[in-house]
Amino acid sequence: MPIPRHISEFLDTHRVSYQSWHHPLSYTAQGTAHAQHISGKELAKVVMVMADDRLVMTVLPGSHRLDLDQFGAILGSGPVRLATEEEFGHIFPDCDVGAMPPFGNLYDIEVWVDSSLREHPNIVFNAGTHEDAIQMSFADYVKLVRPKEGSFSVLRH
Repeated sequence: MPIPRHISEFLDTHRVSYQSWHHPLSYTAQGTAHAQHISGKELAKVVMVMADDRLVMTVLPGSHRLDLDQFGAILGSGPVRLATEEEFGHIFPDCDVGAMPPFGNLYDIEVWVDSSLREHPNIVFNAGTHEDAIQMSFADYVKLVRPKEGSFSVLRH
């Protein structure tokens, strides 16, 4: 499955500079970072959560894990939990499950980005498949997606 057309068209229409790569099959953020020869801190992974019965896309470094309690406190919501594939898979019909790009705005989903991603001028993320990745500047990502921002991840040990 190549990069979904509407993702490349979205980037091209907004005249954003980006690079895309095909890499060996990888189902984990750290595996994708290794395949791309980058630090897991530069890889932006998507974690889907349910908060007050609504789906929310979080974007955080591949080397981190989502702190659900902290994210819930930021949202001021009730309990926050990881969403199941059944709850979000159908929303991304053009993407492999677990390989969604961090463009929730293209799917009418609220997007939150962890502030630690600002430490790197460029981010790399899944491009809709487990074998394709896109690299672009973090600044361009923020301009295109206009995510809400907060500190809600912790470094994995």
